[in-house]
Amino acid sequence: MKIDNVGKDVLPRSPKLSKMIGPSFVLLGMGLGSGELIMWPFMAANYGLGIIWAAVIGITFQFFINMEIERYTLINGESVFVGLARKLKIVSPIWFILSTIIPWMWPGIILSSATVLSSVLKFNNPKIIAIFMLLLVGMILSLGKVVYKSQEMFQKTLIFVGVPFIFLLTIILAKGSDWQSLANGLIGKGDGFWFIPGGLSLITFLGAFAYSGAGGNLNLAQSFYIREKEYGMGKYGGKITSLLRKNDENFNLEGKTFEINEENLLTFKTWWKKVNLEHALVFWLTGATTIILLSLLSFATVYHQTSVGGIGFLFQEAQSIVSQTVPIVGVLFLVIVAIMLFSTQLSVLDATSRITSENLIIINKDKFKPNNLSKYYFV
Repeated sequence: MKIDNVGKDVLPRSPKLSKMIGPSFVLLGMGLGSGELIMWPFMAANYGLGIIWAAVIGITFQFFINMEIERYTLINGESVFVGLARKLKIVSPIWFILSTIIPWMWPGIILSSATVLSSVLKFNNPKIIAIFMLLLVGMILSLGKVVYKSQEMFQKTLIFVGVPFIFLLTIILAKGSDWQSLANGLIGKGDGFWFIPGGLSLITFLGAFAYSGAGGNLNLAQSFYIREKEYGMGKYGGKITSLLRKNDENFNLEGKTFEINEENLLTFKTWWKKVNLEHALVFWLTGATTIILLSLLSFATVYHQTSVGGIGFLFQEAQSIVSQTVPIVGVLFLVIVAIMLFSTQLSVLDATSRITSENLIIINKDKFKPNNLSKYYFV
């Protein structure tokens, strides 16, 4: 397809920082069920906290990657996929469709959530629960007036409830020696090793490093979220609306930029300062804190007591929590785990659908109409 040139319009002034909070919560939700909840805590339970330095560096790298994604959309009001298609033509959209669908089409995350919840409910068929959870994901993404707003509200609620609970639980269970191990781990000092312990697969380590946050193509979805939050020139971009609403006949994938002059550059600097602060507070600080707390919790409860991979060690962690507190606390821990995994599947399904539907239009704008973007997204 032919991508039109970026048009010109007025760069709007930025609102208060409190009004801008949101897009980073959605991106953070993608990482809760992978690196934060499973990979780093599992490695901490088996190898100690001497590896936690890498989680902090990993999410820091992602912070800078994400900010360059945000910069493009802030200036041009369009997704990075449209921008890349200007350079790579047909190759870019085909690559992003295949490299997004193939890795993420398996509903393993929601099955993990259902498995945890089924253990809480004493229900023997997690697949049935997983099916109902997927239907619930569909309802959340389909019935809200604007898809992004529904997702932002859900992720904010989860993080405002889940992170304080994990923090309090860690404060209660972690001993002074555990906190000392954490302090050492932040500078790479482990139990008998520096930086990387013997026996840890390099592939496993690099996988956890890459998923300190979201990871892969999913990071690029931040471009959609800041456009729909109307950051900068994203004000002129379109939104994916409810399945029940009529499509926007004037929707256009191509964005608009602003004239380079002194006034606009000052306005942009204000935007840039605030979007960096929003992402640093929500994605980097909250994300790093969550990884550290969950890893410290697993270290304090099941260090060298588990070799079970996947979500199996979480059940052992819950049992240890029960033995040190009361049964209801272990149940609440598993419920929070299940909701975190559910939220990750929600975010992943949203991001992959956005990436696929927009790149489908980029491939053939005449056949796949931009004003039908919401339809392609829901399909």
